[in-house]
Amino acid sequence: MADVLVIRQFRPFTEVALISLATAACYYAAGRLGLLGSLVVGGAVATPIWPPTGIAVAALLLFGTRVWPGIALGSFLVIASLTTPGPTTVVNVVSNTVAPLCSLLLLRRAGFRHDMARLRDGLALVFLGGFGAMLISATAGVGLQVATGSLDRDEFWAVWLAWWVGDTMGVLLVTPLLLALAEPSVRFPARRWKEAVLLGLTALVLVPVAVLSPMSLLFLVFPLLVWAALRFQFVGGVLCALFASVFATFGADADKGAFFGLSEVEIMIKLQTFNGAAALTALLLASIITEQRATRRSVRRACEELVEVLEHLAAGEPSPGPPAGSPPGPTGSRMAPPGDQRGP
Repeated sequence: MADVLVIRQFRPFTEVALISLATAACYYAAGRLGLLGSLVVGGAVATPIWPPTGIAVAALLLFGTRVWPGIALGSFLVIASLTTPGPTTVVNVVSNTVAPLCSLLLLRRAGFRHDMARLRDGLALVFLGGFGAMLISATAGVGLQVATGSLDRDEFWAVWLAWWVGDTMGVLLVTPLLLALAEPSVRFPARRWKEAVLLGLTALVLVPVAVLSPMSLLFLVFPLLVWAALRFQFVGGVLCALFASVFATFGADADKGAFFGLSEVEIMIKLQTFNGAAALTALLLASIITEQRATRRSVRRACEELVEVLEHLAAGEPSPGPPAGSPPGPTGSRMAPPGDQRGP
């Protein structure tokens, strides 16, 4: 009996350990990918999109707070791959772990749902899970650089803004995509796959033209985002926004197209404005469409149930009965049909 109890206690520990290790591996891989598009702002290296924050928030939403060791381990591995770990590494690891945990707590307090079938879920993810919680990591990370003397005080706000927006963009672009892919209901009919292929081909042609054109045609991306969000909700909208943001980041890093001839600060402002606008357009529009479709399905289901009840009544059969939880009528009461009333 004791052996059985030990096995039952060992299985949850093994499951948590495996999930944490997988989270750490994904965090590290995403961090290395994010560093490929890094830019120099105010003498410091900043990433316009930091995917690990999106992975961390998604992992916490899907598996709970038990995976926080994986987030801390992944953050430590990313920092260790860039510099020799020291006392400041502990502060960075703690801030990178606490920020997603605060994001989780804020989203839970707001009643956030993983399917994001309501507009309030999209707004909560943007303003609480993204803009609000990521203040912690940006303030701690940049403040530590100023305190240690590796960054001048005059450069604090420029680097802080780049750090904060990069972490926020990771939440806005990566977290909803992972949550949508984790939903088992994400399925498209065969006829929609043809449209999805057409959308992908259009994105492969339109996004490079918009980013690399010297006439600054970045606005051409937004009709594509509207199409993707209207037809494919979060999966399509966020994927297109992520592709456009990544391509724009590499265009800015190479100083080409819409970012040619701009200063470092101007490049970061223009890039972050475009990335933020693209992410908000895709995320909030997809939230609105998802909520409308969920409401339409609920109304259709209620109408079908009402039609079924009316058909039973028209056929002279008893209705399927009141919905569960409704109070029963008085016991033994019966109404006589018209014309069947007896006099005294």
